Amino acid sequence: MWCCNKKRPIGRNRFINLPPLFSLFAAMETFPLTPAMAGVLRGLHRAKRPALHSLSPAQARMAYAAGSDVLELDKPALPWVQALRIPARDGTALPAVLFAPRQATETAHLPVLLYLHGGGFTVGSVQTHEVLCRRLAQQADCAVVSLDYRLAPEFKFPTALHDAWDALQWLSVHGPALGLDTARLAVGGDSAGGTLAAVCAALARDAGLDLALQLLIYPGTSAHQDSPSQQRYAQGLVLERAAIDWFFGHYLNTPADREDWRFAPLLLPDAQGLAPAHVCLAELDPMVDEGVDYADLLRMAGVPVSLEIYKGVTHEFIKMGRAIPEARQAQHDIAQALRQAFAIDFVIEQ
Repeated sequence: MWCCNKKRPIGRNRFINLPPLFSLFAAMETFPLTPAMAGVLRGLHRAKRPALHSLSPAQARMAYAAGSDVLELDKPALPWVQALRIPARDGTALPAVLFAPRQATETAHLPVLLYLHGGGFTVGSVQTHEVLCRRLAQQADCAVVSLDYRLAPEFKFPTALHDAWDALQWLSVHGPALGLDTARLAVGGDSAGGTLAAVCAALARDAGLDLALQLLIYPGTSAHQDSPSQQRYAQGLVLERAAIDWFFGHYLNTPADREDWRFAPLLLPDAQGLAPAHVCLAELDPMVDEGVDYADLLRMAGVPVSLEIYKGVTHEFIKMGRAIPEARQAQHDIAQALRQAFAIDFVIEQ
């Protein structure tokens, strides 16, 4: 694990467009994968599942869901799990689930994290990220509300963002009736969900809604995928350039949408006054550079930032706790960041 914001010298990917087997071998020889991460890549290759970007969106959602918990730790039992329906601005009732480690009481409301799942705005759901949300609720001693925002291509930019922001506002108003302490409210997510969380944090600042923390797990923040890490890690690892292009091709209406800061938070005109951030990145990830750049943008604006870069692992590692020790460490670190933000003062065990 690193805690560093310096760029690494990175050259172009020398094996772009190689066949999958050769791409895998080249990745394992070229990149400093941990033994566990290398084992996961070998297992993914042996499974011979079709790449998501070779499927239709409906097929990709089923494929992603089928493999979503294969490498996850066991699902912890929680005493409070509640289905919710959160109204969006167009009247749609968005499904969500509240996970909590204990029941709230009239005198002891729980702090709450709104969690926005990853999946390139095209795949993923509350179910695909259920184990992660349950573990964060258990370890951070807080409620986690996981949202099923609407997906592309049926619902293009900025529908997912509107859903996320509508849910955060609704939670801030109606959370107390559920037993939630909305004076201790955070927003977070992974990958595309991290993008949504970063933008919601900026909208919250503008609306005067105080947040305790923005939790950004390998978020996408750049208008264009042209960073050195996007080139170096374009093929052979878990998230490939072809998949990124496929996701954004479904999500965006026109190329002009890329220049909207609500798609690319690095274009945010003013980052001053945003909520403190915990940024969790994977070293061997096409998106690591833009994650570091966004952490730098926040720091330069005076926003408190904790930045953790986990060495030798790839995009999606946070959901591989059964196989990847760094995933368990990252979940522990995230829980500690939430506890600190929520002023929960006792230390958790891993």
